[in-house]
Amino acid sequence: MKYFEDLAIGDTDEIGAFTFSAENIKRFATLYDPQPFHVDEAAAEASHFGGLVASGWQVAAVWMKLLVAHQEVEIIRARQLGKPVVKLGPSPGFRNMVWAKPVRAGDTLRYSVEITGKKESASRPEWGIVSMQSSALNQHGEQAFRFEGTVFWERRG
Repeated sequence: MKYFEDLAIGDTDEIGAFTFSAENIKRFATLYDPQPFHVDEAAAEASHFGGLVASGWQVAAVWMKLLVAHQEVEIIRARQLGKPVVKLGPSPGFRNMVWAKPVRAGDTLRYSVEITGKKESASRPEWGIVSMQSSALNQHGEQAFRFEGTVFWERRG
């Protein structure tokens, strides 16, 4: 990963893909979002979705899992190349989370993160604050999910 100073607005990372199956949709929803159109195929058919759809929270949780895995690969790569491991701090939060298209069993989402802004932290000079647009496109190239987020990002010492 790059230091804050090396990031450019527009930098984009593809963080991975995930295929949603009826089984993993129902398993997640049973635990965390047990609405009928997520857990029961017959009820989902009769719903306004016309079939089983993934919980938006599952779509978001998959983004988090893929982001962490992507960051772990970047850390390993930096260590192998003898480069410093850049630290990320906490996220002050997410905004404008949108589930733009239902995610159905068999859909594969490709997730990405794009740098949309950056500023130096006034109170913590060792950190910058980076704004990002995260999104997921389905196998047809249609946006299914997006949100804006921020994260503290280590500055070059």
